Amino acid sequence: VTQRIGISDIIIVYSRPSVNDREIWGKLVPYGMNNLGFGTAKESPWRAGANENTTIKFTDDVTIEGKPLKAGKYGLHMVINPDNSATIIFSKNHQAWGSYFYDPVDDALRVDVSMKDISHTEQLTYIFNEVEANSAVASLNWEKKQVPFKIGVDVSKVVLADIRHKLENAPGFQRQTWEQAANFSMNNGGDLEEALGWINSTIEGMFFSEKNFGNLNTKAQILNKLNRSAEADAVMDEAMGMATVFERHGYGRQLIGQGKKDKALEIFKMNAKKHKGEWPVDYGLARAYSAMGNYSAAIKHLKIAATRAPDAPNKNAIAANMAKLEKGEDIN
Repeated sequence: VTQRIGISDIIIVYSRPSVNDREIWGKLVPYGMNNLGFGTAKESPWRAGANENTTIKFTDDVTIEGKPLKAGKYGLHMVINPDNSATIIFSKNHQAWGSYFYDPVDDALRVDVSMKDISHTEQLTYIFNEVEANSAVASLNWEKKQVPFKIGVDVSKVVLADIRHKLENAPGFQRQTWEQAANFSMNNGGDLEEALGWINSTIEGMFFSEKNFGNLNTKAQILNKLNRSAEADAVMDEAMGMATVFERHGYGRQLIGQGKKDKALEIFKMNAKKHKGEWPVDYGLARAYSAMGNYSAAIKHLKIAATRAPDAPNKNAIAANMAKLEKGEDIN
């Protein structure tokens, strides 16, 4: 079973024994550490499955219940206790049969967890639940018990490392790779100076460099995050001179999202002047006036926008926004 978190994969390989009306916990799976009567181990945990060693592989560094564990493949073992607690063991030895040759010297990590009661699961099953942007819970389900453990991934760190690798290889010959790198770093807690260097490379200095609205806008956003607002404003002034009607519209919406309502209205008015009668300039003005609480002006421009909407989805969106404005609700 496999789960991806960001660009990191977690792979669990295991066998699936059945309950078959047997008593599992404390009997078939004995509590604590035990001498299994075979192999070199004097005390062995449960193999957390059947037959060969259950294994778990991480393509990148992770945390298990908050504790760090390096990327790699591990033997997965468990110590089950009668008080509904369990210890998860990640062993560097992932090639031995079962846990007959378990040696604590090979432990890479041990974590303690609490078991949960669940509905009957006939065949032992590993699942991933509670999957989030930076974590997932891996759970062993069998009979009426679940053994869960939380796996965390520093997705931004992993992706940024992957980005740096790509920039040094074939994808780095494309301007878009550098633009994507700068945008990801800017929006995901990366090094802003590094991101600024990446976006500057797309603007000038490289064989693929090409100054355009998109990379100038990204540069301005990075500069703003670096508290270099005067430089950011100068960059955006340059970007406005080469913006399309849709790029200027998008920038206006970006400003509304940042709470810069007056500046947004200025941009939407500029768009309407440069692209008189075109879609979606009046939609932009409607959004700007709505953000400022001037719903009557917003309705006026939204009615004009409705006559210029190019397709059914936009017409439907305008109708929905008109209903909001008529109720005195902001459409942003």
